[in-house]
Amino acid sequence: MSISNDLFILADSFNLDLSLPTNPVPTRYSNTMGESNSVIDLMSLCSGSNKLNNHSIHPDWHLTLDHMPLTVTIPIEEEFIQSSKLSLPKKSEEEEVFVTEVVDIFKFLNTLILSNQESLELVVNLLALRIDQAWNTNARKVNIMKHSKKWWNKDYNRALNKYRVSRNLKDWKSFKRTVKSTKRLFFDTKI
Repeated sequence: MSISNDLFILADSFNLDLSLPTNPVPTRYSNTMGESNSVIDLMSLCSGSNKLNNHSIHPDWHLTLDHMPLTVTIPIEEEFIQSSKLSLPKKSEEEEVFVTEVVDIFKFLNTLILSNQESLELVVNLLALRIDQAWNTNARKVNIMKHSKKWWNKDYNRALNKYRVSRNLKDWKSFKRTVKSTKRLFFDTKI
């Protein structure tokens, strides 16, 4: 009894509960005459889950085994993976124009009409709309890919393309040196 209590305590420490089978049948069928079938195989699942809360026992799948396979259906929900985004390259002409436009938006913001909550909400919504328009006008669409890192630049692309064409070890080492030095420079400025 002590071992089973320890098992329940351990499962609880990992936020697991004993799963109830959808079809309560024995999980071990004895081949020995006079020995009864038993429920010896158990499954623990995530505690409090509505979707992952039971398992099935498959007596017809056991073939020559005396233990029955246990299965659980794991729901996989659709997920939207964004493959592009709007971006302003740092220290670019587009960034300068955007910042200038935002400064002008604030400069010419009419705050004289702020007399109550409704007028404040109107001004704030107008401000948000104009900044959003400036962003959409100046930002450009970029594809998100494995090299979508802030430290990735055109030197990397050139070095990587050179290696891909030549497949030369010397070009690979040159690419790795370029990556290392540019990353170090980028993160030193961040630190």
